[in-house]
Amino acid sequence: GEIVALVGESGSGKSTLAWALAGLRAPSGGTMAHQSGDLTRPARKRPPGLRRRVQLVFQNADTSLNPRRSVGDAIRRPLRLFGTAPTREAATARARELVRDVQLDPALADRLPAQLSGGQRQRIGIARALAGEPDVLIADEITTALDVSVQADVLRLLDDLRRERQLACLFISHDLAVVRGLADRVLVLRHGVVVEEGPTQAVFADPGHPYTRELMAAALEPDPDARPPVDDVPDWEDTADADGVWTDHGHGHRVRRWRPASTPLVEGVP
Repeated sequence: GEIVALVGESGSGKSTLAWALAGLRAPSGGTMAHQSGDLTRPARKRPPGLRRRVQLVFQNADTSLNPRRSVGDAIRRPLRLFGTAPTREAATARARELVRDVQLDPALADRLPAQLSGGQRQRIGIARALAGEPDVLIADEITTALDVSVQADVLRLLDDLRRERQLACLFISHDLAVVRGLADRVLVLRHGVVVEEGPTQAVFADPGHPYTRELMAAALEPDPDARPPVDDVPDWEDTADADGVWTDHGHGHRVRRWRPASTPLVEGVP
């Protein structure tokens, strides 16, 4: 039932990781596993039991739902695919239950996506992911396109569902205020590499990596048009020593080792 947040600037690899975990994008290397199941395999080649246990809620509900089919049909398809509903009638009934589980009127299952609001469509996306009865739910920037009040409702729903269903949740977001209030743990990603991880309150109270501090400074920048202080050419660099690549801050909080970047040589200057 833990929520782990994955944060980082645009282009850091957050959504790429989410899609790779869901089997929708091939990883370039490394290993990923869940309950001994190989997550490096594409979704279509995973055993059904593994495929259903790791489900992704897409960032843009508008493009992830077929505009010509009812939202109930979008939920019925994974129910039949994973065998969690043996007949069409059972799938229809279960789809309505899932619509109710995400706090919508079951009658909305008969509507097209265009007939629902953005917040309602995102809830349908969550219901579709729940159709496989997963134990890992990946939420990829699911509130980015929503109004603030609607965001809060969707986040409360996500928190309620993970508690009720004992779901592990990977919550991907650029909104550090939301992350601080929702997540149990935080992973900070830079250029596809985790540079800091730990309990949320520990990371926010004492960020140990300069990139984490830069992200937090950018999030608190009062001028929305100002350039965030996250530089492509930082004044620090990752390093490692005989003790490994991590510095342990205790209680599960660790930081990738780093050092001030070497001062570049300037031609003609001794």
